[in-house]
Amino acid sequence: MHEMSLAEGILDLIEDAARREGFGRVRTVFLEIGRLSSVEPEAMAFCFDAVARDSIAAGARLEIIAVPGTGFCLDCGRETMLEAVYDPCEHCGVAPVRVTGGTEMRVRELDVE
Repeated sequence: MHEMSLAEGILDLIEDAARREGFGRVRTVFLEIGRLSSVEPEAMAFCFDAVARDSIAAGARLEIIAVPGTGFCLDCGRETMLEAVYDPCEHCGVAPVRVTGGTEMRVRELDVE
């Protein structure tokens, strides 16, 4: 489960920000997860709760913001929504398309005390 190492990385980012910005506790972590990122939101929530225990983020709520998968069709030249990396263009049916969004995962915001 790679979500555990990702959750540990998120906690490292939070702890670095706390040292830099001087806050003492995190109430909410707003995390963007792309549809095509291969990160399972439920697994991420479970793993984040596990790694956050006994840390500055203990008890923090993880607010997951879903980022849709998008692509650009090289055949018809239009943007298309994607549920999976190799989905065809929703407009013309040609596959594959060039993925343009939804592969990312990032901490968007922290609500801190």
